[in-house]
Amino acid sequence: MARKAKKRRYSRSAGSDVESEMRRYKKGTAKSGPGGRGGRVKSRKQAIAIGLSKARKKGKKVPKKASKRKASKKKTSKKTSKRKSVKR
Repeated sequence: MARKAKKRRYSRSAGSDVESEMRRYKKGTAKSGPGGRGGRVKSRKQAIAIGLSKARKKGKKVPKKASKRKASKKKTSKKTSKRKSVKR
């Protein structure tokens, strides 16, 4: 049986956006919020999130945000399985 080729979740150019944001974070010049009014970026996760959101704005291939994915999963039809109770 032939294996399927794995699809890239993120484009290479999206990775370069995250990389440049990480450089700014390490220098201490990365700022968050509109126009950098939110203050200095304090965590690596925050820097990665900013890099990914910049990539999304440019239209690069980046998966949807986790919170949006969870919301869409809940909307799908749930199959209720009724178990028969077994008497012992």
